[in-house]
Amino acid sequence: MKSNIRVIHRHPFHLVDPSPWPLVASIGGLSLTFGGVMFMHNYSGGGQLLSIGVFTVLYVMVTWWRDIIREASFEGQHTEAVQEGLRLGMILFIVSEVMFFFAFFWAFFTSSLAPVFNIGGVWPPAGLEIISPWGLPLLNTILLLSSGATVTWAHHAIVGGLKKEAQTSLYLTLTFAVYFTAFQALEYLEAPFSISDGVYGSTFFMATGFHGFHVLIGTIFLFICAVRLYFDHFSRQHHFGFEAAAWYWHFVDVVWLILFLGIYWWGA
Repeated sequence: MKSNIRVIHRHPFHLVDPSPWPLVASIGGLSLTFGGVMFMHNYSGGGQLLSIGVFTVLYVMVTWWRDIIREASFEGQHTEAVQEGLRLGMILFIVSEVMFFFAFFWAFFTSSLAPVFNIGGVWPPAGLEIISPWGLPLLNTILLLSSGATVTWAHHAIVGGLKKEAQTSLYLTLTFAVYFTAFQALEYLEAPFSISDGVYGSTFFMATGFHGFHVLIGTIFLFICAVRLYFDHFSRQHHFGFEAAAWYWHFVDVVWLILFLGIYWWGA
């Protein structure tokens, strides 16, 4: 005869249930990496392995995000202590992203402050036509700064319990983000140089390209928050999912300001 034993937690922390997603995510990442290398070197099956890796990573993103939303919104697992831990984790993640971009800025400024004779001893390299900072880059700067203001407006609206205002400002933020990505793609299409044009081309496209990738991730993050806001997943006290997205978006804004001032304006 079985007896039902109810476990009572005497602490505010969340003991996560066993989950397959870390293992599946690691397998997807491995397939993505190996498939990408095989595809770029024209090995047989590289494209298929790359596709499997991409699909697996995207599937894990959806399912893992679903589980966390369920734990936070419907199971009440995200207590104040858990939220503090999540905030610390997000801060450390953003710090790691800062170090990621620091490497690209280091490469750019090292090459520009002491240009070698291979590129003519000058910066920008001799014979290279540079993108003017006062065209699309300036417009993108205005768009991202505006999006930073609207996402802050959305945050204050959620804290104040104003759902309609939060939705309006969040939709504006997403609109600015989409236009930024479209203009960045247009700039790449019309760029007078490529990533293979020496150290300037490689550092320029690596820094701005990875920033564009982060904008894409942030846009998805904010879109998920907009969906959750529509379904009333956020309250005045529990809205860390949006808070993390807003922090990430502000980080993207700051990186772009450094890119605009350092690479587009000063570097040109």
